[in-house]
Amino acid sequence: MISKQEILNAHILIVDDQPANVLLLGELLRDAGYTCLTSTTDPFSVSELHRKHGYDLILLDLQMPGMDGFQVMEGLKGLEADSYLPVLVITAQPDHKLRALSFGAKDFISKPFDLIEVKTRIHNMLEVRLLYKKLEKNNQELEQTVRERTAELRASEARFRRLAELSSDWYWEQDETGHFTRIFGPALEMLGIRIDEGRGGSRDELGGKWIETEREMLETKLATRSPFLDFVYSRSDADGSRKYLMVSGEPMFDATGRYTGYRGIGRDVTDTRNLA
Repeated sequence: MISKQEILNAHILIVDDQPANVLLLGELLRDAGYTCLTSTTDPFSVSELHRKHGYDLILLDLQMPGMDGFQVMEGLKGLEADSYLPVLVITAQPDHKLRALSFGAKDFISKPFDLIEVKTRIHNMLEVRLLYKKLEKNNQELEQTVRERTAELRASEARFRRLAELSSDWYWEQDETGHFTRIFGPALEMLGIRIDEGRGGSRDELGGKWIETEREMLETKLATRSPFLDFVYSRSDADGSRKYLMVSGEPMFDATGRYTGYRGIGRDVTDTRNLA
């Protein structure tokens, strides 16, 4: 919502080649409580004034010598190309009203002035203008927040990946059915698993053989959704060599407490075991 004080503090420019009309509108607005008023009798200066000050409302006379109100609005459009043209035209010609609206004016005031109508139209247009500016500002702040959060998430993920690379050979995540959903590093090759995309993502065991007792222990931990640290198990490859793998993992839950899978890290510790 826009407060009454925000409306009264809005920046208003009065444009009329007749000093008497400028004086009359200025006095009317000051009596109504408006505090930030500027005026000019030179239509050629309007675009530059608006570029510098960004008025919330421009009261624009249409019939002026040298440059009429329609030409002024054409110049203002270049400053408000994708925004709201805050012009309220002043005219004594009824047939000019529709043309002014087609040029981008948002409302009009008829001459001779009806003071109540003038105050009402100015108040209503300022309220709409300030709401538009507030919405535009909120959208810009939201876009900036999204950009900042996105950058933070990317930086955090990069740090996490780097940490996983330094502390392990691979990082892995599984869903609640046991299927791998995220893998960083050669996890599948070390585990002896091949994903066959041609068969709907089915998994085939490559050559070699697992120690069943060790594998059952790991599967039991997964089935009971228990965290585990530095669990070592082994498998023999097709060439008869043995690999030792050490994994750590923890179950994942969403905000409602529903189990969503596992995540963890793993290392090939074959060289360490052989040295021992």
